[in-house]
Amino acid sequence: MKERLFTPGPVEIPERVRKVLGEQIIHHRTEEFKRSFLEVRELFKRLLEEDSENFVFFASSGTGAMESAILNFFEQGEKVLVINGGKFGERWLHLAKHWGLEPIEYKVEWGKSADPEEVKKLLDKHTDCRGVLLQISETSTGAYHPTKEIGELCRDREVLLVADAITALGVYRIVPSQWGIDVLVGGSQKALLLPPGLSVLWFSQRAERRLKDRAFYFSIKKELKKQMEGQTAWTPAISLILALKESLSMLLEEGMERVENRHRLISKATLRAVEVLGLKPFAEKPSISVSSVFSPMAEDIRKLLLKYGVRVAGGQDGLKGKIFRISHMGVDPKDGLMLVGMLEVALKRLGLFDGLGEGVRAYSEVLTEGGLW
Repeated sequence: MKERLFTPGPVEIPERVRKVLGEQIIHHRTEEFKRSFLEVRELFKRLLEEDSENFVFFASSGTGAMESAILNFFEQGEKVLVINGGKFGERWLHLAKHWGLEPIEYKVEWGKSADPEEVKKLLDKHTDCRGVLLQISETSTGAYHPTKEIGELCRDREVLLVADAITALGVYRIVPSQWGIDVLVGGSQKALLLPPGLSVLWFSQRAERRLKDRAFYFSIKKELKKQMEGQTAWTPAISLILALKESLSMLLEEGMERVENRHRLISKATLRAVEVLGLKPFAEKPSISVSSVFSPMAEDIRKLLLKYGVRVAGGQDGLKGKIFRISHMGVDPKDGLMLVGMLEVALKRLGLFDGLGEGVRAYSEVLTEGGLW
């Protein structure tokens, strides 16, 4: 039985992208690679609707770009406000502490979203704060943090907004200058529709004025100079960069407004179906990238779905066994319908819901009403 991925990274890779990944590798110190890499850079600028050349790719997971953000824009001893509402908010906290920053922790209950009013109070209290670190989409809980509203607060102060967009880039139509984002990080194995191993970091002109050179491998200054010429300071993830040209082309062909609308409707339809089936959405303000579902039998549901060839993610840390997570990244609406159908079967087998077809009907109604079907 072929296993279908509905995990929030890695996601299923489209055939067009797989075709590029299956081709013979080329050498990176060639004109061929240089041309392709410069084309990728132009496509990425179109994705963000920004003309700036201020972005670099690293051969790393998204955490590498997160670490680069800490090392390149902040000095040891500087204060940063960390919005900690999940496993990846914790990662910002650990990175900040590791590199000698002074993090102010704004602890958000897992499943909840940050309150901009609370952010304002903390920034007013800590006037020497130099940055706010957050997740746009907190992958571990399925919660969305109100990034634009927090961006407005940072814009009025000498505070950089550093946004982990690892499960938001390629889902939401993100225009950093409109959102008030100063540093944006992304990873390849999410909505950029690639295998793991490539990360990206974009930064604003305001952030550029704060650029340090504390890093070695993750040095933005070293990488930017080379990448603007179509090369890299160190060996690049060649195949992933070539495949990124295809995945970015796919996103731009659809258009990011339509991409976001597709994810929004699939998310809404999935959560509507979940509620009809007697389960409870976990996130108070859900991300449209990933839906988290609460159930005391979450792990039984996840394991039974896996037996049927459908892989969803479980909860992490304190949420292990309490939630399962369904990714909408790289998902065709028809695949989402299949997932809901298999969820109905699993719930019936476990004695948690008596009946079939109600979740599928609810899912289909949302997509029909939304004009996706």
